[in-house]
Amino acid sequence: PTKSMTEVTISAKKFLHLFDYIDRIGLNAADIAATVHLVRARIAELDPEQELPAQQYSRFYRALVREMQTLGQPLPWAAGIGSEAFEMMCHCMINGKTLGDALRLASRYDKLLFPVLHYGMALIEGDSGNVRLNYINTIADQGSDFIPKQWDRTIYQTTVSSASGLLVWQGMCGWLTGQPLDVSSVNIAAPYLNLEYEESLKKSFNCPVHFESDDNTFSFSADQLSRRIVQTPDSLEEFFNNIVYQLILSLKEPASTSAAIKSLVSIDIPRGMPSFSAIAESLHMSESSLRRRLKQEDTSYQILKDEVRCDIAINKLLNEDNKVAEIADYLGFSESSSFVRSFKGWTGSTPKAYKERMLLLGES
Repeated sequence: PTKSMTEVTISAKKFLHLFDYIDRIGLNAADIAATVHLVRARIAELDPEQELPAQQYSRFYRALVREMQTLGQPLPWAAGIGSEAFEMMCHCMINGKTLGDALRLASRYDKLLFPVLHYGMALIEGDSGNVRLNYINTIADQGSDFIPKQWDRTIYQTTVSSASGLLVWQGMCGWLTGQPLDVSSVNIAAPYLNLEYEESLKKSFNCPVHFESDDNTFSFSADQLSRRIVQTPDSLEEFFNNIVYQLILSLKEPASTSAAIKSLVSIDIPRGMPSFSAIAESLHMSESSLRRRLKQEDTSYQILKDEVRCDIAINKLLNEDNKVAEIADYLGFSESSSFVRSFKGWTGSTPKAYKERMLLLGES
């Protein structure tokens, strides 16, 4: 497949790390994995570096979060992403007209629920032309069954939970506006972990990262608060369906106009592929401005449409058990053979071969 159509993947060892974590917090890993058609032994047989679809990891993680919520404890990682509390906060935010509106609503929401969740964000505005987004997590201080004592990552949990919370918020800001949030500096109120982790954070934030700071914040110019929200309640539901996949995607490729377009196309596909002019109108941009933006991002509307159709096709093949003809019709192909040719161009495999390869990881 071409570089632009390479699917988003995650290594087999990441799946196994998640299985190990589930064991250590006392939940039934086999039962949770079965809900998304995964079998641990099959994944353990693979090369640890073998790349698997990130969509499957996303569904596995979300299934875990749903099960963790039944224990009535707040989630210590990644700003609670995937939880009902996080989703309700997003429903509040989507009503804002600008990024500033959305972040102020989220700040109010988190202040209200902080006594229950023990984590939350606050938008700190001043007169300097810059603003700060502060993320606080005190779950470790309260004690939690979700931070296992006998685990090789426990000593890093403060650093990882602090940084991951900020990463989620940077990704959310970009997703809401269809433009990457330009962060000028990051402070992590936790110990330095290692050079590899520092470099990964610097790459994700695209700015310097300082550890052992007095606060846990990132700073950005105040003028970015005036950016229009381009997402809708409909695209928010689509975001929830693949929320961890979207987070992985934002870490691999920062949020952009391309991401906003893909979200809008995903919503409209059941009713037909939206026109370029309709997309430009939804993004509050002229067609010429949108073309310039896509050129800057080294892509095109056709490429983005194909990427969306590829993601949807994979999801329907693996998780909805749709027939090839049904998927072809859903995606707007007049003939199944045309869809099969396109799918092979996107992934390098026919739909049948792709599904058979992935089913080796799950139940027979």
